[in-house]
Amino acid sequence: MVVKIFLAVILTFLFIVFTCPLFIKSMKRLQYGQQIRDDGPSHHSIKAGTPTMGGIIILFAAFLFSIILSGSSPLLYLLFLITLGCGLIGFLDDYLKILHSRSLGLKARTKLAGEVAITVIFILLIIFMGHYSSIVVIPFFNLAVDLGIFYPIFVFLIISGFSNSVNLTDGVDGLAAGVSVLSFVAFVIIALEAGFPEVAIFCAALAGACLGFLVFNRYPARLFMGDVGSLALGGALAASALLTKTELYLLIIGGVFFLEALSVIAQVISFRLSGRRIFLMSPLHHHFELKGWSEWRVVASFWGAALVFAVIGVLAYNC
Repeated sequence: MVVKIFLAVILTFLFIVFTCPLFIKSMKRLQYGQQIRDDGPSHHSIKAGTPTMGGIIILFAAFLFSIILSGSSPLLYLLFLITLGCGLIGFLDDYLKILHSRSLGLKARTKLAGEVAITVIFILLIIFMGHYSSIVVIPFFNLAVDLGIFYPIFVFLIISGFSNSVNLTDGVDGLAAGVSVLSFVAFVIIALEAGFPEVAIFCAALAGACLGFLVFNRYPARLFMGDVGSLALGGALAASALLTKTELYLLIIGGVFFLEALSVIAQVISFRLSGRRIFLMSPLHHHFELKGWSEWRVVASFWGAALVFAVIGVLAYNC
């Protein structure tokens, strides 16, 4: 199994490195470039037009080599369901942005409806397959809590929350991809220890794909993953946590993603209640950019934090 894990990382890494240049050329020929938000940092305007939707090739590589290395598996298809479902929402969002040359794609309620549909299908499938359990383990305390009829709502919050958290984090070159690598590596370890080899191989494949993607996404980025990539990666993390029954451990392992989303929520609440902003700009990485940090300093600092969170999450699982 360890050999397959390493193969998943190496093969997806090499696949991305050798195919991304062709993908970038194709996106340039189709004129599928990134649309930049008007309310973002002003210096990000130079990124406009950079080829996007690189998440497509990340997902293709991960799915291809996961199937080759682990074969047909119901659990693998469940992983694909959530990941592809979130990726499809992101793809439509990206396409509409490109089609209409604007930074806004799908409406929020449309995204929400899609995430509800993914949750319902996932819940029905795990019930049918006999994998349904409404018990959630609380990290560090080793306490098991049965959420009962509220578990489906909890599943929705995990899927929606993390897919959108990764999406929010994908605002600086290399940030989301690098943090994703560390998060998926942590889930490789947890999945192996929990006895879910298919999940481990899938996470290893995504870690390798994201690592290869960083070759082209690091500052200055030659390719962006787009919402198709960020929403799918968040969905994959959510799916990995749900299937290994480590839902709350995801909040630790994906601590950077969680804090990025929390910064947006706190900013909105503070402004609506008091008219004041807590941060210079949200998500959190933009706050540090406006404080004068370079993109590389922001990314390196957040990668370091992600490593700490990943290690703490794995240690908490082994307590």
